[in-house]
Amino acid sequence: MRGQFFNFVTALSIASLPACGLDVQPGGQDEVPPSTTQTQPQPQTQPLPPEVSSVLNLPDTSYGYANIDLPAHFRTPFVQAQDNTPAANPISNDGATLGRVLFYDKNLSANRTVACASCHGQDHGFSDTRQLSPGFGGELTARNSMPLSNARFYRSGKFFWDERAATLEAQVLLPIQSTVEMGLTLPELVDRVAAQSYYPALFTRAFGSAEVTTDRISKALAQFVRSIVSYRSRFDQGVAATGSIGPSFANFTAEENRGKALFLGPAGCAACHLINPPGAPPPNPPPTTLNNQAVFFINVATNNGLTAGFTTDNGVGDITKNTADFGRFKSPELRNVALTAPYMHDGSIDTLAKVVEHYNSGVLAHPNLDPRLRVPGTMTPRKLNLTPADSAALVAFLGTLTDESLISDPAYANPFRNAGGK
Repeated sequence: MRGQFFNFVTALSIASLPACGLDVQPGGQDEVPPSTTQTQPQPQTQPLPPEVSSVLNLPDTSYGYANIDLPAHFRTPFVQAQDNTPAANPISNDGATLGRVLFYDKNLSANRTVACASCHGQDHGFSDTRQLSPGFGGELTARNSMPLSNARFYRSGKFFWDERAATLEAQVLLPIQSTVEMGLTLPELVDRVAAQSYYPALFTRAFGSAEVTTDRISKALAQFVRSIVSYRSRFDQGVAATGSIGPSFANFTAEENRGKALFLGPAGCAACHLINPPGAPPPNPPPTTLNNQAVFFINVATNNGLTAGFTTDNGVGDITKNTADFGRFKSPELRNVALTAPYMHDGSIDTLAKVVEHYNSGVLAHPNLDPRLRVPGTMTPRKLNLTPADSAALVAFLGTLTDESLISDPAYANPFRNAGGK
């Protein structure tokens, strides 16, 4: 087990495996001061008008999307530096509320049959259980739906599997304009939103006037997506109780602690999913401290050996036209990964156990394979030599990243009182 599992989930919302013996000292960096509230309603001066409350189940006082009380391991300078929120579009309670309504509104599709939430369901970690998602006319998307949890903590701010959108503000408008997904032009989008009686009050609260523009729609949707932060899992409870990711957690089973140890050490998963930026093969032995115990992202697009060569979908390479980028894909956050099957950009792996087996013995020798997935100094894919018990322990650990509070939080649920939403 000397090989480390570096790039465990490179192309899909996949999972990372645990390891042993990574002793992360508490408080490795000074903490950023905590925010003050959870997503609880915040004070508002006036109740929502009947044209809003008759259609939408919204509190008169907005939820506190802008003031989420993140735990200490999210407040280190390193983790805060991953936040891609632009200065021109900070999260506001009213802006994210408007974004939530837009996110669930089927009026944003050509025939009013699908919404953003149709492919990003709260109960599935804001992803889709289908391999490919049907659009407004029934045609399938080209790739699996990417989970949205912790999208704000991806430093480059690029979105989609191929990272073709430079910002979240740009990304949120593209599915709406897709002839497969939602099928509206931007002028049609503005007209459609402006025609709904419940939007003037929401736009006024968010932006100071009822004017509907693509820029305001984009900003509101991006604010809501960035507010979807997963930080209340059993893993987070364990970190909070111990002050460090390394020791065994009292709230974990023996199998889950074994999986965590594998993830951090012998399997090498943390070398990609917690230690950033990735580059050379992971250190051996593993480091004894980590400045990231919160965000399970690989912060650059990478190739995970899903195919042995170039295909009809080459990810980032199809955007840059650089052959060195062929087969490289963005990797989603691992939080809630137990809920987001199927996995990989093409949805080709249907269970976490099979994901683990891919990295254990199934990585293929793509010319652009991430170096951390190769035998050092060669083009040969590494094998992890995991036992069945090891693999099961890794899957068990990944299950501790499920945030039951997030997937049941009313602040992120469908606000429509009838079938007008998701």
